[in-house]
Amino acid sequence: MASTRRRLGPLVSGRRSKWVVLVFWLVVLVVAFPLSAKLTDAQENDTASWLPGSAESTRVFEVQQDAFQTGEELPAIVVYERTDGITPEDQEKAAADARAFADVENVSGDVVGPIPSEDGEALQVIVPVDPGDGGWFALGDAVDEMNDIVSGGPDGLDAYVAGPAGVSADFADAFEGIDGTLLYAAMAVVIVILLFSYRSPALWIIPVFSAFTALTAAQAVVYLLAEYADVTVNGQTAGILLVLVFGASTDYALLLIARYREELRRHEDRHEAMAFALHRAGPAIVASAATVAVGMLCLLAAEMNSTRGMGPVLAIGVVIGVTAMLTLLPALLVVTGRWVFWPLKPKYGSAEPTERGFWARIGRSIAHRPRTVWIGTSLALGAMAFGLLGLNTGVIANKDAFVDRPASITGEEALARHFPAGTGSPVIVIADTPAADDVRQAFGDTDGIAEVTDPVPLGDLVYMEGTLEAAPDSPAAQDTVEAVRDGVHAVPDANALVGGNTAVALDAQNAAARDSIVIMPLVLAAVFVILMILLRAFVAPLVLIATVVLSFAAALGLSSLIFEQLLGFAGADAAFPLFVFVFLVALGIDYNIFLMTRVHEEAKQHGTRRGALIGLAATGGVITSAGLVLAGTFAVLATLPVVAFAEIGIAVALGVLLDTLIVRSILVTALNLDLGRFMWWPSELSRRPEPPASEVAREPGEVVEEPRPVR
Repeated sequence: MASTRRRLGPLVSGRRSKWVVLVFWLVVLVVAFPLSAKLTDAQENDTASWLPGSAESTRVFEVQQDAFQTGEELPAIVVYERTDGITPEDQEKAAADARAFADVENVSGDVVGPIPSEDGEALQVIVPVDPGDGGWFALGDAVDEMNDIVSGGPDGLDAYVAGPAGVSADFADAFEGIDGTLLYAAMAVVIVILLFSYRSPALWIIPVFSAFTALTAAQAVVYLLAEYADVTVNGQTAGILLVLVFGASTDYALLLIARYREELRRHEDRHEAMAFALHRAGPAIVASAATVAVGMLCLLAAEMNSTRGMGPVLAIGVVIGVTAMLTLLPALLVVTGRWVFWPLKPKYGSAEPTERGFWARIGRSIAHRPRTVWIGTSLALGAMAFGLLGLNTGVIANKDAFVDRPASITGEEALARHFPAGTGSPVIVIADTPAADDVRQAFGDTDGIAEVTDPVPLGDLVYMEGTLEAAPDSPAAQDTVEAVRDGVHAVPDANALVGGNTAVALDAQNAAARDSIVIMPLVLAAVFVILMILLRAFVAPLVLIATVVLSFAAALGLSSLIFEQLLGFAGADAAFPLFVFVFLVALGIDYNIFLMTRVHEEAKQHGTRRGALIGLAATGGVITSAGLVLAGTFAVLATLPVVAFAEIGIAVALGVLLDTLIVRSILVTALNLDLGRFMWWPSELSRRPEPPASEVAREPGEVVEEPRPVR
């Protein structure tokens, strides 16, 4: 141990090397800061960055790009509504607006309209918008200018910018400034929890600064990869990167600080105390980070481009975060010394307070009837999981995708009242030219298609559009797309492809279902291997994974009830279960690793059952604080006005709290006490005899950690 300590300690916390480490990270921060600020500009929020790579709608999009040169064009549909009938003055206003729309930046092609509705109460103008390289944010600028144009109409005339471009612009507004919003909210949560945990007016600065430095470095690296290595980064990935890196890095900081404070009571020299802390807490922190990173890399097996691109980005963020917490953080702590813990400075030779604390008492109470406790806890979590039966996953309709009610959604509803529901979001069919008539016939004969345009030839291909009778974001529209595909695919030698917004949503839903089936077992297998290597056992990894999966099911079930009964959400995105699973399994297993590595360490000297109580007493407080930090940082996602983000934030935060407060502290401890040494089968530790659980429930003064000799 001493030789290992001598090798590791001076690298980051030696009397001279700590200054080298600090200078290195300050240089990194100076270089990385301007690069990290460019990450927003490097995001790809176009259609291709979200589509499933091999789906039919993706191939249609690629053909449009290559053969028809249509770019990223989306129609904005401006709808004018007067419930007592459109007047000639309204007609003049709409016609004048249509002429003005043609001069709006990013408007491409001809502006169509105004087109009157059959009931005489509405007009619509169709404006093609091509955002080009600007993505969503260029759409937002164009729609804002169009809103300025339509304002100031005759009294009683309502006007809205709706359609795919209008809705996309509102999504862009929701994501604009996301990095700043999430960062400030996450920092506020972390600072409050650290102040409450340590009761020190200064200590919180060190982990927050270290986490901020790690986040800045991670964003800079991801920007370089997005710009020069063709890694796909979109708004969703960038937002989750910020929350994950800041939250996980702070977690690792809390765990190292807790062990460092413990070692300061045993070692007078703070450099030596940090060396011991790194040696004893470092492997668990590295294993936890490796588990999260490997879990994120499993997302590379996804079909969805947005999901697949998220994997390496988040893995890189976690690796940079743990690197900063094992280098920069120790250097800062030894530079500042013991005073940074004021007013509760750990004095050399003082008793460790956790030995008589809250978690020590919890452990002793569990030890009286561990089997009853773990069975009862499992049943309670299982009851929460029944909420899964009511979880509605699929494509969220536009009107249900926002927490608030943007103008584009009001416009969509006005459009649906007076025009065919599918107006502005057609089904697209591309086929070989010789089969154009047969394909058009099959397309037009499909139930749910109101009308089909004449085929537009270009080389060997033809392009046609069909108007849906149902709303394009509805299940009925998806059924129509499937029927269209069945019809046109049956035309001989047509090589027909069906795309459009509804087809994209359908393919995304199918790809998300496939990704869940493939990635979930992959994540579990990867985590199981890491746990076996770390704990040198077979039974313990199985037990830990089972508890985390149970925690995931309970969190998802409870979240479903919250979404439906309290928040009134209509459903969840198709990829929602997969994201929550990956985050909760990878992050939830972290806390089990922190606990079980300490139990494993203590079991070598005290036996598994006594070691379980010592491990819980020593890690309970810090793991609870870490769980609150991570739950709080993910919960800030709920501050965004997008339902998908709010649901991920709520579900992950809830799952982390369940895992921290119930699964890790009660369920895993009870299983340790009941199974005892058999947790470590087939290692040598599983063959050591030990007393039954009832005999280890001692009085507070008897549950002490015996001093360990330095070898």
